[in-house]
Amino acid sequence: MNTLSTLNRRHFLGAAATTASGLLLPELLRLKAAPGEVASTEHFWYRLAPAGPYVDSQRDNKAFGFEAGKILLSEDNGLTWPHSAPFADAQNITFSCFLKNGNIVFATRAQLFLSTDNLRTHRPITVKNPDGSDYLPHTPKDPEQPGWYFHPLDGEHTWEVDGKEMLVWGNYCNVRGGPVPVNIYYSTDSGETVKVAYAFGQNPHFQEKGGDPAKPLGNAANKLIARHIHNVTYNPAEKAFYACTGDIDRGHGNECHWLRGTYDAQADAWDWKAIVTVNSNSRFKSGGINFVDGKVYWIADANGPKFGPLHDRGIFTCDPADIPNKAAHTMLFNPGFESANMLVQDGVMLATHCAPASTYATGIIYSPDMGKTWAQYDLKEFGPRSGCRIHKKNSDGWFRMDLRSGWIDRAEVLFIKPKV
Repeated sequence: MNTLSTLNRRHFLGAAATTASGLLLPELLRLKAAPGEVASTEHFWYRLAPAGPYVDSQRDNKAFGFEAGKILLSEDNGLTWPHSAPFADAQNITFSCFLKNGNIVFATRAQLFLSTDNLRTHRPITVKNPDGSDYLPHTPKDPEQPGWYFHPLDGEHTWEVDGKEMLVWGNYCNVRGGPVPVNIYYSTDSGETVKVAYAFGQNPHFQEKGGDPAKPLGNAANKLIARHIHNVTYNPAEKAFYACTGDIDRGHGNECHWLRGTYDAQADAWDWKAIVTVNSNSRFKSGGINFVDGKVYWIADANGPKFGPLHDRGIFTCDPADIPNKAAHTMLFNPGFESANMLVQDGVMLATHCAPASTYATGIIYSPDMGKTWAQYDLKEFGPRSGCRIHKKNSDGWFRMDLRSGWIDRAEVLFIKPKV
């Protein structure tokens, strides 16, 4: 592991003007705040977020963070935090996202919030059903187990659709925090209004114990059930959204599906269809769906019986029309372990291992060239960690991801910068 003093500074900083030491001043200050924490592999530099706010999301030069009793906003990629506000429930933040106009949508376990003025103020958002009525969280028997209504496993949630930005995401839930319905949410007005785009059915396995049997969680009109959503993304070539879910058949039907949805802006209405429904030992139990130049790429989270056929795992690509047709898929790489997290940007494919299912401590799967070559790295110094919620590079060129203890409990934040 190499410290910054031995790194190629030109690759690290690009061609921008530097100080006499060869470093841009903001980078020099950042490294002084966290000496010795920048390390290197053949393909990328990496570092943990320095001591301070938990860096929950980023976009361009901005970062949203929180600490005990406070939410914070940085405009220099976490070097300084000039904007902040008291927020008593900060330790229960499960989601945040920047819109291109600067609005910030963030959530605790069962409540959404919006700030339109760099955190000077924020207000709660009441989610709406497709018919415009209020979609309200259920009342849990245990107030400390309200369910994770808004927590995603993926990190990118905004796309340009017909010249307008859309915010779309689904909740990765029913692991921590209590039972909760499984939904896809959306906004077309920078978070001012958030609606339900798709609501899964009533999964008998994930219901409030001792709750009112006349009020089960989920959409009574939908026979399709899931445990949680792994990924929602957009294919601009088709003007269509895709979502994949987990997990297994618990005796009530398969919970693993791929959905394809189109949005009619004039009618403010969605049309969703299930294009794949399978059990757990399948490449369709997956995540990390990305669309590049009209092709779809994803990574398999396949698991299943301990004894039996080999798991159907790997990183795959095909034409979107061929998603249900396994014979038309090309496997680019097989990391050998479960994963549901991958992001593709500027030719770099960045994915992670699920630590409890892997022999790696903190496993990183990496291709610098759209899958032509691959490498896997074990960042053992962080211990057993699962990377998730991968965000696109900030204006300094760093990807951001959560490092989770097990595969869900929040631990650290990792930044990775490609050597290009």
